[in-house]
Amino acid sequence: MPTTEGAAAARFTGLPVAGERPVSGSLTEVTLDGGRVVMVKRGANPGALRAEAAGLRWLADAGTVRVPAVHGLDRHLLVTDRVPPGRPSARAAVRFGRDLAVLHGAGASAFGAPPPGGPENATIGLAPMRNVPGADWPTWYAEHRVLPYLRAAVDGGTLRPGEAAAVEDVCERLPELAGPAEPPARLHGDLWNGNVLWGVDGQVWLIDPAAHGGHRETDLAMLHLFGCPRLGEILEGYQQTAPLADGWADRIALHQLFPLLVHTVLFGRGYGEQALAAARGV
Repeated sequence: MPTTEGAAAARFTGLPVAGERPVSGSLTEVTLDGGRVVMVKRGANPGALRAEAAGLRWLADAGTVRVPAVHGLDRHLLVTDRVPPGRPSARAAVRFGRDLAVLHGAGASAFGAPPPGGPENATIGLAPMRNVPGADWPTWYAEHRVLPYLRAAVDGGTLRPGEAAAVEDVCERLPELAGPAEPPARLHGDLWNGNVLWGVDGQVWLIDPAAHGGHRETDLAMLHLFGCPRLGEILEGYQQTAPLADGWADRIALHQLFPLLVHTVLFGRGYGEQALAAARGV
């Protein structure tokens, strides 16, 4: 008899289950009759699964970067295609950079706008993330991406109250630090190396989005934060397609404040010190 995960895969694809393999506590690889393989993700937060499914569909609608197809979801399970793993290559990296630029250019209705059908109360990793639209990026970024996690880190004792001033000062200076105004980009939103899959088909695939309307430099700053294979070639392809504004490299730390503070809330003091160093270096 199939497990709950297997039953969900069969229900949403219409195919019988041939085998199952747990990958982690929340992921199960399910092989269907005929050899097709899907991933079944279990989540305790129905809103998080709904946000992920809506994000994957929104990214797919741009017709650029590859994302796994969504077969269906219920309150606790999300079923998507599996990406057969391959190896990073320069050719795939340059193409990914070009595709990512086009994805960003597909745009969003506002900074902070959720994907169509996505909830306002979404998540990034295991942390809550509110998708609340804003009129301009500096104000929205401070109010909805930096300060909520700074407050949570101070309230949780990970950062001391006196240390918050360094980050608050950056928020006050954001209008002068943000660079030239840009329209809202269609962001993956959690673009660290673990969510970038190099497929056996020679393509780059993106998984686990925290998709929303934002500044395109934020996705690129996330790629820099934890490292990514072939990052130089990715940037080469990106710049060929949609050149970044002058001074973008100097703003990487500014855009990294958001994920660093999220990690501070989730994983502790080490990331808090990195966030403070980024704030002081802006």
